[in-house]
Amino acid sequence: MGFATDAIHAGQRPDPSTGAVVVPIYQTSTYVQEQIGKHKGYEYARTQNPTREALEKNIATLERGSRGIAFASGMAAIHAVLLLLQKGDHVLVSQNVYGGTFRLFDRILRNFGLEFSFVNTSSVEAVYRGLQSHTRMIFLETPTNPLMILSDIQSMSQLCRPRSIKLVVDNTFMTPYLQRPLELGADIVVHSTTKFLNGHSDSVGGVVVARDEGDGAKIAFIQNAGGAILSPFDSWLVLRGTKTLALRMRQHEENAREIARLLKEHPKVRKVYYPGLPEHPQHDLAKKQMSGFGGVISFDVGSLEKANAVASGVKLCSLGESLGGVETLLSHPATMTHAIVPRGEREKLGITEGLLRISVGVEDVEDLIEDLDQALAHA
Repeated sequence: MGFATDAIHAGQRPDPSTGAVVVPIYQTSTYVQEQIGKHKGYEYARTQNPTREALEKNIATLERGSRGIAFASGMAAIHAVLLLLQKGDHVLVSQNVYGGTFRLFDRILRNFGLEFSFVNTSSVEAVYRGLQSHTRMIFLETPTNPLMILSDIQSMSQLCRPRSIKLVVDNTFMTPYLQRPLELGADIVVHSTTKFLNGHSDSVGGVVVARDEGDGAKIAFIQNAGGAILSPFDSWLVLRGTKTLALRMRQHEENAREIARLLKEHPKVRKVYYPGLPEHPQHDLAKKQMSGFGGVISFDVGSLEKANAVASGVKLCSLGESLGGVETLLSHPATMTHAIVPRGEREKLGITEGLLRISVGVEDVEDLIEDLDQALAHA
């Protein structure tokens, strides 16, 4: 089946009791059993829920994986994946990783004996040099948040496979519509469903998709044991979102291309980070491993004062954290998504106080251009 067809139908069948075309919200904590040891496949809602199960099958199909496992947040999903490891294991991580991921790894999981090295994963050579005898996982964001740095997933998989290293890719920015890491050799994909998969800024959640059933079963065990499940209502909301994923991602990207060109040519903008621009240093890699360039752009206006002027000056765009909704959101990574990262490290990476990130929505692009243009005039 084609992607849009799978997005609408995979994991979703008409309700057998009523014929309802939309999967119901099974808002229940438990299920009646016919007799001891005999039930209809559902025992307790933390372990199984039909609405969540439909979503898990849907996203597993879209990512071309064997199993999907849905969690209460993107961070809960990432946490579950890291619980595949043991004390003393070493993980290589993209150095420009999302601030919440950095916080979980550096401030929490280090305390339980895991070791982390943050390296430039856009360089296969840098990753190779960072490997240690006890490296058990490589965790990539590609593109990274917020500087849109890419990693070559296929080359990384070739590095990992003979060494029995798990390759994990956060695919939140691209979604399976634009990038499918499992087909490029990754072992596990994670998403914040809060973002593009849901697409309407009204749900928080996360999902893991495993290529192999063995990894999927282990993560499902962790999901049940830890209990950080996605609720039935949130599962239903994300299912609603994936139905229009193909349509939305096309419009997000079409608008983003226009916005990126505006920003690149604007005299108030010092630098633009968007893999769809030919000037992006990894534009060719983007064309090779992605079917599009996405809807997220970062741009630097030079100072906190100017960034604040732009953020305060927008009228149609909204200043706020998160991304991936139908509305355009503007954020300031240094004080929002990456505030936990020490200032010196942020600036060394390029996350300056003048950097803004825009998640381009699906509004009429002419209105977005007019809004950004007048806001930049205040900088």
